[in-house]
Amino acid sequence: MGWGWCTTSPHLFSGDAEKAIWHVRDKVKVPLYGCDCYAYALLASGFVDLVIESGLKTHSGHSPPLLSFPSPPISHSPSSLISLLKLSSSLHGVRQLHALAIKTGLFRDPLVAAEILRSSVLSQRRDLRYGRSVFDQMPEPNCFSWNTLIRAYAESEEAPSHALALFAQMLLSSTTTQPNQYTFPSVLKACACIQAAEAGTQIHGQVVKLGWSDDAFILTNLVRMYSSCGFMQDACKLVDSSLLPDADASVVLHNTLIDGFFRLGMVEQARQLFDRMPNKSAISWNGMISKCAQIGLFKEAIALFRKMQMEGMEHNFVTLVSVLPAISHMCALELGEWVHAYAEKNVIEIDDVLGSALVDMYSKCGNINKAIQVFEQLPKHNPITWSAMISGLAMHGRAAEAQDCFQRMEKAGVIPTDIVFVGVLNACSHAGLVEEGKSYFRRMVNVHGLRPKLEHYGCMVDLLGRAGLLEEAEELVLSMSVNPDDVIYKALLSSCKMHGNVEIGMRAAKRLMEHFSSDGDSMVLLSNFYASLGDWGTVSQVRLMMKELDIKKDPGCSWITVNGRIHEFVVEDNTHPQSRKIHLMLAEMADKLHEAGYVPDTTQVTLNIVKEEKESTLLYHSEKIAIAFGLISTNPGTTLHVVKNLRICGDCHSSIKLIAKLNFHRDSIGTALISAFLHGRQCCSQQSVV
Repeated sequence: MGWGWCTTSPHLFSGDAEKAIWHVRDKVKVPLYGCDCYAYALLASGFVDLVIESGLKTHSGHSPPLLSFPSPPISHSPSSLISLLKLSSSLHGVRQLHALAIKTGLFRDPLVAAEILRSSVLSQRRDLRYGRSVFDQMPEPNCFSWNTLIRAYAESEEAPSHALALFAQMLLSSTTTQPNQYTFPSVLKACACIQAAEAGTQIHGQVVKLGWSDDAFILTNLVRMYSSCGFMQDACKLVDSSLLPDADASVVLHNTLIDGFFRLGMVEQARQLFDRMPNKSAISWNGMISKCAQIGLFKEAIALFRKMQMEGMEHNFVTLVSVLPAISHMCALELGEWVHAYAEKNVIEIDDVLGSALVDMYSKCGNINKAIQVFEQLPKHNPITWSAMISGLAMHGRAAEAQDCFQRMEKAGVIPTDIVFVGVLNACSHAGLVEEGKSYFRRMVNVHGLRPKLEHYGCMVDLLGRAGLLEEAEELVLSMSVNPDDVIYKALLSSCKMHGNVEIGMRAAKRLMEHFSSDGDSMVLLSNFYASLGDWGTVSQVRLMMKELDIKKDPGCSWITVNGRIHEFVVEDNTHPQSRKIHLMLAEMADKLHEAGYVPDTTQVTLNIVKEEKESTLLYHSEKIAIAFGLISTNPGTTLHVVKNLRICGDCHSSIKLIAKLNFHRDSIGTALISAFLHGRQCCSQQSVV
């Protein structure tokens, strides 16, 4: 039948099960033997996936006549049924073939039963309950079947503990079926998931007893189990005493231990182990870069990226995706452009994941037009890419374009996710579009059936608070379907401070004091709120509480990238090698601002000091120092991008906009663009020429 299945297959792959079925029925006039079973395998796969699972009828409105075929030889061939099971991607099809196996007696074959179990629990649409029923029907499950179900339980989110129970049952149920080297990795993974250290230690003993201590896969899972349970000393001993002949296996073992250090917040130990590794794979480098970026060590992530390049290790897709978030947060536009060019030069596919990371990077680094260009050039769009673009437009104050983008997404048939709605709500918040924001919030709930999360409520509280609708904002907080976190109350309190609403502000402050007194940012905001009221007694109480609880304020920190190097500044910084020139430029900035009629907003200083000292304090905020350094270090026409770790104060927000309109003497007199970002949010609605 060399010609028969060749024309059947295209019909199935094109989704036309009816044509495929009728074709084989008409053309195949003899019992199907040998390779003819492939046609039946294709038919079963097509019938199951295109008809049974989806509930579709054929084009004529009738069910396909599969049951009227000549009986295939699968009733006498376990291998044919196993082939059908491997081809079927539908759980409905697996169940049908399971029934056929029982009817024909093939289920008694251990290989057939094992394949039915595997297809039930390890396929994309697995059903653990059904798989367990299949397992329980087996008269004597072989080791493969035990391992299959244990692995399925271990990999599931809802039932990893069942893997341990099944393993115990395996040990007690039979003297002939014993665990092998494929059993222990899954059992240890289950121990790691539920942090069952005692069980994991006992299983380690069994591993030693059965002689599997030097198995690389088992050893890696032992290290992961101990580190997940917090026993890093035991994990380190395993790594130090391992005698793996394979260098690649040793690298994997070290990578697992590094991951454990990061999981427990032991960053320094992770870095020390990484530096000591004799061999490092691309996975080692990518893991370090990604972990540093995830925990906010952006400078370290970028430094590792550069060191990786210097050591001759080739960057791959994962490397670029891992480092781009760090580049975004540091506003290292030049490096981000290099990464983009590297991807294009080395033919690394810019798919939705890398494309979204590039859109996010260009947006946060101030080049929104390039972000739009990257977005439009992507081969396809999904909720991830749409969300990145909408969020980018939002942070640049281009609310109308963000809304247009949202409408384009809906017209393209893409269903918006909760992340997409965060972006469009942020756009409305930044632009003060209260009614539009309310409309999107209602559509999210009523039209798309999405339950609001803290991020959505935060956007709405910020939107209403910025607009001065503080009563409405407070009502929303009180009616939230989830418990408000500190971010919600801080947004409300900040708005009260902005609009001078003492009554609602005091209530928000009280809730912060009651529920989030251990949070440093909350306590700082409380102190600032009472300072704005001139209530220095309460300010002292809050600061005394912070001292007693050992709560430290995160220092304000700003970064600027000049000539490929990242420079970091803190408040009143005088540690930079060019500190003298920077302070001269700061003095010139103060003089120019004064001549332009600018009056420092001393209400932003929450210290009980005289006015002159407050003005001096404002001048030496970290973002102004970074701008001064940029002015003395760049050529005319250079764009200055400054990023800050904390919310920018009102005085800096206003003064930076004015600085952008003034001329300053510097080594190379000319113009530059200034844009300041904080937490990825642009502080000024426009970029201006200096």
